[in-house]
Amino acid sequence: MIRKLTVAALGLAAMIATSASLADDPIDIKFSHVVAENTPKGQMANKFRDLVAERLGGNVVVEVYPNSQLFGDDKVLEAMLLGDVQLAAPSLSKFSRYTKQLDIFDLPFLFNDIAAVDRFQMGPDGQKLLGSLKKKGLVGLGYLHNGMKQMSADRPLHTPADIRGLKMRIQASDVLAAQYEAVGAVPVKKPFSEVFTLLQTKAIDGTENPWSNAYSQKFYEVQPYITETDHGVLDYMVVTSSEFWMDLPDDVRNELKTALDEAVAYGNQVAADLAKEDRQKIIDSKRTEVIALTPEERAQWVEAMKPVWKKFEPQIGKEYIDAARAANQAK
Repeated sequence: MIRKLTVAALGLAAMIATSASLADDPIDIKFSHVVAENTPKGQMANKFRDLVAERLGGNVVVEVYPNSQLFGDDKVLEAMLLGDVQLAAPSLSKFSRYTKQLDIFDLPFLFNDIAAVDRFQMGPDGQKLLGSLKKKGLVGLGYLHNGMKQMSADRPLHTPADIRGLKMRIQASDVLAAQYEAVGAVPVKKPFSEVFTLLQTKAIDGTENPWSNAYSQKFYEVQPYITETDHGVLDYMVVTSSEFWMDLPDDVRNELKTALDEAVAYGNQVAADLAKEDRQKIIDSKRTEVIALTPEERAQWVEAMKPVWKKFEPQIGKEYIDAARAANQAK
């Protein structure tokens, strides 16, 4: 009996010592992202910061750095591996040099809508992809939506024939380049920060973005047409370094993951609401015409771009593509 009490006392003392140690030397988490605080990503990051402060007090301090104050998406993962930042949420296209499996989210017309994207990401295959960066020293912690992408251009886009020859800005993604090459367009890889000027000066003819980007960056003011294609998804992955994550005490890590899951769910709801609001704001502005595809027109786009799936199947994995397609049918 005495031995049991002694063990219990020692365990309690260890817990108190750990708590005191954390209070004396709090864990500092720098969360770097590239967008404004009023965006879904910005609001998610601030929500996470506030939840951590509420639940872990001064033991863990989250510092959020928006608008590329610390690092841009092109440098943040390198900085993370060096320990200069602990959390980030780059676009999924930014992970291509670390793993080709995440290129699945750039495949055109793979997902019917954001609900299908969500079903796939929350299912076993989507969760497995969060671990696809492990060999590179990174851990995916969750997916954050921005929204389904629409095509904008200086001419109406109803069928693939309409886009032939147009210069379309894309992120630095081989899949997105192949997507436009499949319909005879010219993909142009340019930084997001340059898009408005490129459109305004006619250096490019069009681009692809979710409604929130098209509205917040005022792309609709320099693009007379937006076709509601929902042809792809622009999402982010919340990521950290394996070394940092696994060095955390188990109870702290579990609490952080719970808070992050809640923050991501909150951010995804913000993204869904914003997509509807910004779409309507663009329509109400009368600055650009929003074109709805007929089922027959959409089928032409799908048929023209579907070969891109087969082209990248070896590096992504047929099982993941099949699982993504199955997510379209789930209820």
